[in-house]
Amino acid sequence: MARKKKVTAKVISQKQIAEQIFDLLLETRLAKDAHPGQFVAVYPKGESTLLPRPISICEADVDKGMLRLVYRVAGKGTAEFSTCKAGDTLDILGVLGNGFPVDKAKGKRVFLMGGGIGIPPLLELAKAIDGRKKILLGYRNKDLFLEEDMAKYGDVYVATEDGSVGTKGNVMDIIRAHALKADVIMACGPMPMLRAIKEYAEKEKIEAYISLEERMACGVGACLGCVCKTTQVDAHSHVHNARICTEGPVFEMGEVMI
Repeated sequence: MARKKKVTAKVISQKQIAEQIFDLLLETRLAKDAHPGQFVAVYPKGESTLLPRPISICEADVDKGMLRLVYRVAGKGTAEFSTCKAGDTLDILGVLGNGFPVDKAKGKRVFLMGGGIGIPPLLELAKAIDGRKKILLGYRNKDLFLEEDMAKYGDVYVATEDGSVGTKGNVMDIIRAHALKADVIMACGPMPMLRAIKEYAEKEKIEAYISLEERMACGVGACLGCVCKTTQVDAHSHVHNARICTEGPVFEMGEVMI
């Protein structure tokens, strides 16, 4: 695993692609170290927002040295990022966390399941996985994002909570509505969605890997601010905990208690 580095990245472009959702393209040498499911910590410049904000990697272009970050404005830090324009710079730390085990999908039927801001990290994953894959995306309403990008790499199914596009409900309703089958699931999204996926995968005896969303402070495992309950004792804290920013964010579903 590449050593973490804090670097200054140059903003190539930024645009808003949905309500409170921004698409940021950065020029940085960290692109060569990125693996699907990993993230970077982005530092605000404002004095009142000292801690970096974790943002998942949506795409990495190694040849051009570019990272694509798609994020939701949720507070002062991300609101500051949303004002960045081409030519601006941002300090970022990366790459952080582990990623999805792409090799586990080889030759198998795969579900990539994302909900809300858990959708962006699935794009680089979709690109990395060869062969058959179905991409199940959940949104609140018709204000969709990244579904067209995803369609280049697999069969996309959409669910919306209000029924305005696709299946009414969530990603689990997509499975039922279309009688879909898989051997492996890789997912990222809000905790209720991940709990439902874990319950379904255990019942159907499907291998599943889930990326946990959590507020993080340091991003490097020092503060213990983003721990989750695990079935095994953590070598760092010697209790049934794991640090999402380092041991995660991706876990095999049997490793975590959610």
